[in-house]
Amino acid sequence: MSVGTPIERIWPAPVTGALTDPELTALYGRAARPHLRVNFVASADGAVTLDGYSAGLSGEPDKRVFGLLRMLCDALVVAAGTLRHEGYRAVRLSPERRAWRRERGLAEFPTLVVVSGSLDLDPAQAAFADAPVRPIVLTHADAVPPPGLTDVADLVRCGTAPVTSTDRVDGSGRVDGSGRVDGSGRVDLAVGLAELRRRGLDQLLCEGGPHLFGALTAADLVDELCLTVAPLLAGAGPGRITAGDASPPRHLPLRHVLAAADGVLMLRYARDPAGSAPAA
Repeated sequence: MSVGTPIERIWPAPVTGALTDPELTALYGRAARPHLRVNFVASADGAVTLDGYSAGLSGEPDKRVFGLLRMLCDALVVAAGTLRHEGYRAVRLSPERRAWRRERGLAEFPTLVVVSGSLDLDPAQAAFADAPVRPIVLTHADAVPPPGLTDVADLVRCGTAPVTSTDRVDGSGRVDGSGRVDGSGRVDLAVGLAELRRRGLDQLLCEGGPHLFGALTAADLVDELCLTVAPLLAGAGPGRITAGDASPPRHLPLRHVLAAADGVLMLRYARDPAGSAPAA
Protein backbone atom coordinates (compact mmCIF):
# COMPACT_ATOMS: atom_id res chain seq x y z
CA MET A 1 0.00 0.00 0.00
CA SER A 2 1.70 3.14 -1.20
CA VAL A 3 2.10 6.38 0.75
CA GLY A 4 -0.51 8.97 -0.13
CA THR A 5 -3.27 6.50 -1.04
CA PRO A 6 -6.43 8.61 -1.52
CA ILE A 7 -9.32 8.15 0.91
CA GLU A 8 -12.88 9.10 -0.10
CA ARG A 9 -16.21 9.11 1.75
CA ILE A 10 -18.72 6.79 0.11
CA TRP A 11 -21.52 6.83 2.73
CA PRO A 12 -23.83 8.37 3.88
CA ALA A 13 -23.16 11.27 1.48
CA PRO A 14 -20.50 10.41 -1.11
CA VAL A 15 -17.74 12.99 -1.41
CA THR A 16 -15.86 13.03 -4.69
CA GLY A 17 -12.12 13.51 -4.36
CA ALA A 18 -9.51 12.62 -1.79
CA LEU A 19 -10.14 13.74 1.77
CA THR A 20 -7.54 16.01 3.36
CA ASP A 21 -6.31 15.50 6.92
CA PRO A 22 -8.46 18.40 8.21
CA GLU A 23 -11.51 16.84 6.51
CA LEU A 24 -10.75 13.43 8.02
CA THR A 25 -10.23 15.05 11.42
CA ALA A 26 -13.63 16.75 11.18
CA LEU A 27 -15.31 13.46 10.20
CA TYR A 28 -14.04 11.74 13.36
CA GLY A 29 -13.92 14.74 15.67
CA ARG A 30 -13.96 14.99 19.46
CA ALA A 31 -17.20 14.22 21.26
CA ALA A 32 -19.10 16.87 23.18
CA ARG A 33 -19.27 14.60 26.22
CA PRO A 34 -17.03 11.92 27.82
CA HIS A 35 -16.46 9.32 25.13
CA LEU A 36 -14.70 5.97 24.64
CA ARG A 37 -13.65 5.19 21.07
CA VAL A 38 -12.21 1.78 20.14
CA ASN A 39 -9.99 1.40 17.07
CA PHE A 40 -9.20 -1.93 15.37
CA VAL A 41 -8.09 -3.33 12.03
CA ALA A 42 -9.29 -6.71 10.73
CA SER A 43 -9.17 -8.80 7.58
CA ALA A 44 -12.25 -9.25 5.38
CA ASP A 45 -12.82 -12.63 7.03
CA GLY A 46 -12.59 -11.21 10.55
CA ALA A 47 -9.00 -11.92 11.62
CA VAL A 48 -7.45 -9.52 14.12
CA THR A 49 -3.85 -10.44 13.25
CA LEU A 50 -1.73 -11.64 10.36
CA ASP A 51 1.26 -13.79 11.28
CA GLY A 52 0.51 -12.98 14.91
CA TYR A 53 0.55 -9.19 14.65
CA SER A 54 -1.96 -6.48 13.72
CA ALA A 55 0.70 -4.64 11.68
CA GLY A 56 0.32 -7.14 8.84
CA LEU A 57 -3.25 -5.91 8.28
CA SER A 58 -2.48 -2.19 8.42
CA GLY A 59 -1.42 -0.13 5.40
CA GLU A 60 -0.86 3.57 4.80
CA PRO A 61 -4.56 4.65 4.87
CA ASP A 62 -5.15 2.84 8.18
CA LYS A 63 -1.97 4.29 9.68
CA ARG A 64 -3.07 7.76 8.60
CA VAL A 65 -6.42 7.50 10.40
CA PHE A 66 -4.71 5.72 13.32
CA GLY A 67 -2.47 8.76 13.81
CA LEU A 68 -5.36 11.22 13.56
CA LEU A 69 -7.35 9.31 16.18
CA ARG A 70 -4.37 9.51 18.54
CA MET A 71 -4.19 13.25 17.91
CA LEU A 72 -7.87 13.62 18.84
CA CYS A 73 -7.81 11.72 22.15
CA ASP A 74 -6.95 12.79 25.69
CA ALA A 75 -5.74 9.32 26.65
CA LEU A 76 -4.77 6.16 24.80
CA VAL A 77 -5.98 3.00 26.59
CA VAL A 78 -4.33 -0.37 25.91
CA ALA A 79 -4.16 -3.79 27.57
CA ALA A 80 -0.81 -4.83 29.01
CA GLY A 81 -0.66 -7.92 26.79
CA THR A 82 -1.04 -5.79 23.67
CA LEU A 83 1.53 -3.30 24.97
CA ARG A 84 4.06 -6.12 25.37
CA HIS A 85 3.25 -8.15 22.27
CA GLU A 86 3.01 -5.24 19.82
CA GLY A 87 6.10 -3.58 21.31
CA TYR A 88 4.53 -0.22 22.07
CA ARG A 89 6.89 2.70 22.14
CA ALA A 90 6.31 6.13 23.69
CA VAL A 91 3.13 7.82 22.46
CA ARG A 92 4.46 10.78 20.48
CA LEU A 93 2.98 13.00 17.77
CA SER A 94 4.35 14.99 14.85
CA PRO A 95 5.03 18.72 15.37
CA GLU A 96 1.97 19.54 13.23
CA ARG A 97 -0.35 17.38 15.34
CA ARG A 98 1.11 18.74 18.56
CA ALA A 99 0.43 22.27 17.26
CA TRP A 100 -3.16 21.26 16.43
CA ARG A 101 -3.64 20.17 20.02
CA ARG A 102 -2.05 23.29 21.52
CA GLU A 103 -4.31 25.51 19.40
CA ARG A 104 -7.33 23.81 20.99
CA GLY A 105 -6.06 24.00 24.56
CA LEU A 106 -5.11 20.32 24.75
CA ALA A 107 -1.96 18.79 26.19
CA GLU A 108 0.68 18.29 23.50
CA PHE A 109 0.56 14.52 23.91
CA PRO A 110 -2.17 12.09 24.96
CA THR A 111 -1.64 10.11 28.15
CA LEU A 112 -0.91 6.40 27.83
CA VAL A 113 -3.18 4.26 30.04
CA VAL A 114 -2.32 0.58 30.50
CA VAL A 115 -4.81 -1.94 31.91
CA SER A 116 -3.10 -4.71 33.86
CA GLY A 117 -4.18 -6.97 36.72
CA SER A 118 -0.85 -8.76 37.15
CA LEU A 119 1.41 -5.71 36.66
CA ASP A 120 3.68 -7.85 34.49
CA LEU A 121 5.17 -4.71 33.00
CA ASP A 122 8.71 -3.62 32.20
CA PRO A 123 9.46 -0.09 33.43
CA ALA A 124 12.33 0.03 30.93
CA GLN A 125 9.98 -0.45 27.94
CA ALA A 126 10.02 2.74 25.87
CA ALA A 127 6.27 3.19 26.36
CA PHE A 128 7.12 4.00 30.00
CA ALA A 129 10.77 5.05 30.06
CA ASP A 130 10.53 7.45 27.11
CA ALA A 131 6.97 8.70 27.65
CA PRO A 132 6.52 12.47 27.17
CA VAL A 133 3.60 12.32 29.66
CA ARG A 134 3.66 10.11 32.74
CA PRO A 135 1.57 6.98 31.94
CA ILE A 136 -1.24 5.64 34.11
CA VAL A 137 -1.73 1.95 34.93
CA LEU A 138 -5.22 0.73 35.87
CA THR A 139 -4.90 -2.29 38.14
CA HIS A 140 -6.55 -3.86 41.19
CA ALA A 141 -6.00 -3.49 44.93
CA ASP A 142 -3.87 -6.60 45.39
CA ALA A 143 -1.48 -6.22 42.46
CA VAL A 144 2.21 -5.87 43.33
CA PRO A 145 4.20 -3.62 40.99
CA PRO A 146 7.66 -4.66 39.78
CA PRO A 147 10.63 -2.60 40.95
CA GLY A 148 10.78 0.74 39.20
CA LEU A 149 7.25 0.81 37.79
CA THR A 150 5.98 3.49 40.18
CA ASP A 151 8.99 5.62 39.22
CA VAL A 152 7.69 5.90 35.65
CA ALA A 153 3.90 5.50 35.96
CA ASP A 154 0.95 6.30 38.24
CA LEU A 155 -0.94 3.27 39.56
CA VAL A 156 -4.73 3.58 39.84
CA ARG A 157 -6.22 0.71 41.83
CA CYS A 158 -9.82 -0.05 40.87
CA GLY A 159 -11.50 -3.32 41.76
CA THR A 160 -10.75 -6.45 43.76
CA ALA A 161 -13.12 -9.01 42.21
CA PRO A 162 -11.48 -12.41 41.57
CA VAL A 163 -10.60 -13.53 38.07
CA THR A 164 -13.20 -15.96 36.72
CA SER A 165 -12.34 -19.39 35.37
CA THR A 166 -13.33 -18.32 31.87
CA ASP A 167 -10.52 -15.75 31.83
CA ARG A 168 -7.99 -18.56 31.19
CA VAL A 169 -5.46 -17.37 33.73
CA ASP A 170 -2.03 -18.98 33.94
CA GLY A 171 -0.23 -19.83 37.19
CA SER A 172 1.14 -16.32 37.59
CA GLY A 173 -2.31 -14.72 37.58
CA ARG A 174 -1.79 -13.41 34.05
CA VAL A 175 -4.14 -14.10 31.18
CA ASP A 176 -2.30 -15.99 28.44
CA GLY A 177 -1.99 -14.79 24.86
CA SER A 178 -1.33 -11.60 22.98
CA GLY A 179 -3.88 -8.88 23.39
CA ARG A 180 -5.70 -10.37 26.36
CA VAL A 181 -6.16 -8.24 29.43
CA ASP A 182 -3.87 -9.13 32.33
CA GLY A 183 -6.18 -10.21 35.14
CA SER A 184 -9.05 -8.40 33.46
CA GLY A 185 -11.56 -9.86 35.90
CA ARG A 186 -9.86 -7.97 38.72
CA VAL A 187 -9.89 -4.51 37.18
CA ASP A 188 -13.15 -2.55 37.49
CA LEU A 189 -13.10 -0.76 34.16
CA ALA A 190 -16.05 1.51 34.96
CA VAL A 191 -14.29 2.77 38.08
CA GLY A 192 -11.03 3.14 36.18
CA LEU A 193 -12.60 5.16 33.38
CA ALA A 194 -14.38 7.37 35.93
CA GLU A 195 -11.02 8.11 37.54
CA LEU A 196 -9.50 9.00 34.18
CA ARG A 197 -12.35 11.42 33.56
CA ARG A 198 -11.93 12.90 37.03
CA ARG A 199 -8.39 13.72 35.88
CA GLY A 200 -9.75 15.52 32.83
CA LEU A 201 -9.16 12.68 30.37
CA ASP A 202 -12.62 12.68 28.77
CA GLN A 203 -11.84 11.56 25.22
CA LEU A 204 -10.49 8.01 25.42
CA LEU A 205 -9.11 5.93 22.55
CA CYS A 206 -8.74 2.17 23.12
CA GLU A 207 -6.46 0.17 20.80
CA GLY A 208 -7.19 -3.23 22.31
CA GLY A 209 -6.55 -6.00 22.67
CA PRO A 210 -9.56 -8.21 22.07
CA HIS A 211 -10.12 -9.16 25.73
CA LEU A 212 -10.08 -5.52 26.81
CA PHE A 213 -12.56 -4.69 24.02
CA GLY A 214 -14.75 -7.59 25.14
CA ALA A 215 -14.66 -6.46 28.76
CA LEU A 216 -15.49 -2.86 27.83
CA THR A 217 -18.38 -4.08 25.68
CA ALA A 218 -19.71 -6.29 28.48
CA ALA A 219 -19.66 -3.26 30.81
CA ASP A 220 -21.47 -1.16 28.15
CA LEU A 221 -18.65 1.38 28.13
CA VAL A 222 -17.99 1.51 24.37
CA ASP A 223 -19.35 4.62 22.64
CA GLU A 224 -17.70 4.15 19.25
CA LEU A 225 -15.91 1.58 17.12
CA CYS A 226 -13.62 2.57 14.26
CA LEU A 227 -12.93 -0.54 12.20
CA THR A 228 -10.56 -0.76 9.25
CA VAL A 229 -11.27 -3.74 6.98
CA ALA A 230 -8.26 -4.92 4.97
CA PRO A 231 -9.06 -6.49 1.56
CA LEU A 232 -7.60 -9.92 2.24
CA LEU A 233 -8.53 -13.31 3.64
CA ALA A 234 -6.35 -14.38 6.56
CA GLY A 235 -7.81 -17.88 6.76
CA ALA A 236 -8.43 -19.93 9.86
CA GLY A 237 -6.44 -19.43 13.04
CA PRO A 238 -6.38 -15.80 14.19
CA GLY A 239 -8.96 -14.58 16.70
CA ARG A 240 -11.57 -11.84 16.33
CA ILE A 241 -11.25 -8.23 17.44
CA THR A 242 -13.23 -9.12 20.59
CA ALA A 243 -12.81 -11.96 23.09
CA GLY A 244 -13.76 -13.01 26.60
CA ASP A 245 -17.04 -13.82 28.30
CA ALA A 246 -20.31 -13.57 26.37
CA SER A 247 -22.32 -10.37 26.84
CA PRO A 248 -25.61 -8.95 25.53
CA PRO A 249 -25.54 -7.51 22.00
CA ARG A 250 -25.02 -3.74 21.88
CA HIS A 251 -26.57 -1.75 19.04
CA LEU A 252 -24.06 0.65 17.50
CA PRO A 253 -25.28 2.49 14.37
CA LEU A 254 -23.04 2.97 11.35
CA ARG A 255 -22.07 6.64 10.94
CA HIS A 256 -19.75 6.72 7.94
CA VAL A 257 -17.92 4.55 5.42
CA LEU A 258 -14.60 5.64 3.93
CA ALA A 259 -12.84 3.81 1.12
CA ALA A 260 -9.16 4.01 0.19
CA ALA A 261 -8.03 3.58 -3.40
CA ASP A 262 -6.32 0.29 -2.51
CA GLY A 263 -9.62 -1.33 -1.42
CA VAL A 264 -9.39 -0.68 2.33
CA LEU A 265 -12.66 0.24 4.06
CA MET A 266 -12.84 2.40 7.17
CA LEU A 267 -16.09 2.05 9.10
CA ARG A 268 -17.22 4.21 11.99
CA TYR A 269 -19.97 3.02 14.33
CA ALA A 270 -21.11 5.25 17.18
CA ARG A 271 -23.89 6.04 19.59
CA ASP A 272 -26.07 9.15 19.25
CA PRO A 273 -24.26 11.50 16.83
CA ALA A 274 -25.66 14.44 18.78
CA GLY A 275 -22.84 13.70 21.22
CA SER A 276 -20.20 14.66 18.67
CA ALA A 277 -18.65 18.06 18.20
CA PRO A 278 -16.63 19.28 15.21
CA ALA A 279 -12.88 18.95 15.64
CA ALA A 280 -11.83 21.46 13.00
